[in-house]
Amino acid sequence: MKKLFAIIISTMFLSSFAYAGSCPMLLKQVDAKIASSKLSPEALQEVKTLRDNGETAHKTGKHEDSVKMLEEALKKLG
Repeated sequence: MKKLFAIIISTMFLSSFAYAGSCPMLLKQVDAKIASSKLSPEALQEVKTLRDNGETAHKTGKHEDSVKMLEEALKKLG
């Protein structure tokens, strides 16, 4: 039982570290696509808001939320 608990806890920590590592990479991708974007000003503002919220979530340790927001921004950028 102790081994199972240890495995579950380890998995949770590893997955959170995996998200933490992907946030900066996603931020760079979003920034690069924003620079060459041909979206309307309104759509671009929405993407920038998602990007900023994703960065804030990353900095406050909410990496899963950060990844979701940054992936949504990338999806909107095409």
